[in-house]
Amino acid sequence: MTIAKPNPRPVAKPWIDAIHAYVPGKSKSASGKPLVKLSANENPLGASPAALAALGERHNPADYPDPDARALREKIAEVHGLDPALIVCGTGSGELLHCAVQALCGPGDEVVASRYSFSLYPLLAQKVGAVPVLAEDDNFGANVDSLLAAVTERTKVVLLDNPNNPVGTFLPPSEVARLHAGLPSDVLLVVDEAYGEYVDPAFQSAAFELAKRHENVLVSRTFSKAYGLAAERVGWVTGSAHLIDLVNRMRGAFNVSVSAQKAALAALGDQAFVDASREHNAAERARFVEAIAALGNHGITACPSEANFVLVRFTGSVSAAQALEALGEAGYAVRHLPSQGLPDALRITIGKTGDMTRVIATLRALCGEAA
Repeated sequence: MTIAKPNPRPVAKPWIDAIHAYVPGKSKSASGKPLVKLSANENPLGASPAALAALGERHNPADYPDPDARALREKIAEVHGLDPALIVCGTGSGELLHCAVQALCGPGDEVVASRYSFSLYPLLAQKVGAVPVLAEDDNFGANVDSLLAAVTERTKVVLLDNPNNPVGTFLPPSEVARLHAGLPSDVLLVVDEAYGEYVDPAFQSAAFELAKRHENVLVSRTFSKAYGLAAERVGWVTGSAHLIDLVNRMRGAFNVSVSAQKAALAALGDQAFVDASREHNAAERARFVEAIAALGNHGITACPSEANFVLVRFTGSVSAAQALEALGEAGYAVRHLPSQGLPDALRITIGKTGDMTRVIATLRALCGEAA
């Protein structure tokens, strides 16, 4: 009789072994020189002066933060016309997305998203042993009919980043409503609006209204993008009482730090800063897209974007790798996306006016165009 020997070390579940660690975008050149980061979709205007002042306020680090982030939830509700009891705050929206998937999915279940979606989505499924299913795209954007066709009896969650990352495409409210209408009532639709503040204000409350009317819609937002508080790691979700209860039970206790709560609360009180961020982004994005269009004869094109970045494709004589190197030499870090099936593309964050001018000049020079 042969006695099986124990493993020499702890062994992960097979679905965990399939996960690859997140690889952040580069912030330094090969020589170690710091680069201007146009790779992480951070706000080039920084954060609101009110938020910075709040971060400067002293507090006792020995005290735990408010575990329910009451003041922050009440302010979020005031700004967006929501019920504070139907809001949960988390360590970035990523924690809360994970909570939702973890609460509903397990081995053998399926999580559906569009082919070119936030790179976190497959990981959310894999962490709980579920299967990520990527629906066919429509010119790199989400397509409602493709998403619905990908839903099976094993589907538990559909994830929609709107605007999309890494492409920047946007489904109008009518299409999001059509997607929801086509889903079984026991399938959760998550509308991830990390870039929601960059969208036309006329569209910004549509997903919230959908979540108010239905028990299978969860909407997420973050303070990392337009509010410029990526370092503080704070996000939130809203949905029906049933969904909020699930997420609340899954989230970490004391998950949002004192400084993050104070900064986010102050930032919410300075909507003029958010408006200025959206206006700057819209103007510089339009200028950048126009400049890319002028390079179309070199096979360089820009995908339509409603976010604070543009996906630029290189399908002619200049490759994405060459552009990545040239921009690095010019002092800029941008995001190359071969791991997401986009080897011919760079995702370029919309930065300050001077930086975007230099990025445009670098790409023009690479194509042999006069400055």
